[in-house]
Amino acid sequence: MTSHSPATPAAPAALDAPGQDPHHGLHGEDGSRRGEHPGRDRQPVIKALDLAWLEFVKPDLERAETFARDFGFIVAARTPQTLYLRGTMQEPHCLVIRKGPASRFLGPAFLAADRSDLDRLAAVTGRRAHALHEFGGGHAVDLLDPSGLPVRVVHGVAEHPALPGQFPHTLNTGTEPARINTPQRPPVEPARVQRLGHLVLSTRVFRRALDWYLRHLGLIVSDFLYLDGQRGRGPTMAFIRCDRGSEPADHHTLALHLGPDSGYVHSAYQVADLDALAAGGTYLARRGYRRSWGIGRHIQGSQIFDYWRDPDRFLVEHFTDGDLFDHTLEPGWAAMSASGLAQWGPPATRDFLGATPSPAMLRTVLTALREDNELDPARLSALVKAMNS
Repeated sequence: MTSHSPATPAAPAALDAPGQDPHHGLHGEDGSRRGEHPGRDRQPVIKALDLAWLEFVKPDLERAETFARDFGFIVAARTPQTLYLRGTMQEPHCLVIRKGPASRFLGPAFLAADRSDLDRLAAVTGRRAHALHEFGGGHAVDLLDPSGLPVRVVHGVAEHPALPGQFPHTLNTGTEPARINTPQRPPVEPARVQRLGHLVLSTRVFRRALDWYLRHLGLIVSDFLYLDGQRGRGPTMAFIRCDRGSEPADHHTLALHLGPDSGYVHSAYQVADLDALAAGGTYLARRGYRRSWGIGRHIQGSQIFDYWRDPDRFLVEHFTDGDLFDHTLEPGWAAMSASGLAQWGPPATRDFLGATPSPAMLRTVLTALREDNELDPARLSALVKAMNS
């Protein structure tokens, strides 16, 4: 296997000195060191193909549907109690929103490669495979990860036929113009979501959760982040992809990070190109929604991103142009910092980082520090420092 480091454009000579370029030396070419986490399980139970969908509870399905259409989803089905949303690609639905008294994230569903994978998971975990008697059908095994989050693994769910979508624009670049006598006029309209890309979760038991996903779903790590001065204690964030062998997969389908809270951080949805993302953002702003952070380009994963808050304050991302890796690349390692989250774009906001002080946050931190988990005062202090660096 080859060692991996996220690709970062070379800095101009004038910025190529420590203290001037904030990303200088952030990514080492040597990858992991002897004895560090390998980023994969040698004998996983199964190898999940992808995220299938995410499930939420929200009190107002009409409001949820309005935002979904403005964000660029397509309604696949609707009942009085449940809303099923999809993208334009030939895939199963990618969001399930159930009506309930208070907004909350229920959990993700991952797609198994074969029906026998469900039986294998059931045998290992003491669960059982069962039929899904709702829209899309199929079969599932329902699990709990070490944070207590429900995780569903599914197979045989009906796929929707592909729908017309937005196409990447033809661009004039460098010395090879491709667009002559044709003005470029991208309309200000919702960015059409193509598919669900990834989910980010926070957990107080990072190492246990990481090993659980690698073991049970066969996921593999693309990049690790560690706290400054604490690399010897191991990573505190992992960007994790599906292992499809020689077939490339998204840089991360799931990302986990250590934190005082456990649960949903954000989810990301692919759109056609930068014009779709930016024009879609303009449309959302005109509709009165609040941007959390963007537009910019990430380092780990390289996606061009734009983050928004939905009416229930869930953080959702439009992205385009993300990295694709096959199974041969080993994890890259980098120090965690707020400035290291993007190659270009505005600074990460306090809203995106979850760094806005509140009584609820203080209670969460105090509870986390009293429990038996992987968060202690030294790690909490380093996390705060990283998010302000």
